[in-house]
Amino acid sequence: MPESRAVLVTGCSSGIGFATAELLAVHGWHVYASARRPETLAELHGCTHLELDVTDDDSMRAAVERIEQEHGAVGCLVNNAGYSLSGAVESVSIAEARAQFETNVFGLARLTQLVLPGMRGQGWGRVVNVSSMGGRLTFPGGGWYHASKHALEALSDALRFEVAGFGIDVVVIEPGLIRTRFAERAVGEIPVGDEPYGRFNAAVGAATAGAYESGLARRLGGDAEAVAKTIVRAVEAKRPRTRYKVTPSAHLFIGLRRLLPDRAWDAVVGRTYPKP
Repeated sequence: MPESRAVLVTGCSSGIGFATAELLAVHGWHVYASARRPETLAELHGCTHLELDVTDDDSMRAAVERIEQEHGAVGCLVNNAGYSLSGAVESVSIAEARAQFETNVFGLARLTQLVLPGMRGQGWGRVVNVSSMGGRLTFPGGGWYHASKHALEALSDALRFEVAGFGIDVVVIEPGLIRTRFAERAVGEIPVGDEPYGRFNAAVGAATAGAYESGLARRLGGDAEAVAKTIVRAVEAKRPRTRYKVTPSAHLFIGLRRLLPDRAWDAVVGRTYPKP
């Protein structure tokens, strides 16, 4: 079976997914750009639009089966779909936390399971998982989101070893501050009001919005196109790196967290996040 140049990208309605699908198409890949609501892809040109909900097994099966019928296999899978849930761990409902993991972890893992047999059959494939610098460190008020990205990083490490013998590479992308609509949902859904976490959650919302809207984002952040360019590099590299950090903020904070003991890190973030 020849190597498939079909790429499946999830979460393409905006931001990183949109930019990645568009750029991969320019580079000559046959891109299946997917979203839960295909009408949100109307302005995305040069791609095949695909309805795909990563929390629905039937939807994922149908998407993979279509690509395999048309190309033999999914050549590359870009697991981009995801969102951020913010708020003190105790103040976020378990139902909301489960929904976060269904999208950010279990949906990603299940879709990967579905494409692997086809990749294995052709002796080649690439799985690109869009994580975050938040998969390597933790900010207060983001425990559930960080937990989902830490899980993604662990799954990627295990998977990389398990599928390497079949000619399949697994790559993790770790963006830092990215100027997209990503932060809007995180800030908009923070539970505020009652103590003991009301004021803390409000401060988390203000700090999150400030990081993305202030000069810090301009100096240390980047845009969706910067992540898209890195993903394309990872897809097209003959021997890709296992991890790609994107933006100066990712390099800075991941490096700082690696150097600092836990209490020192707590002291650093305590300058921005007040204790409840």
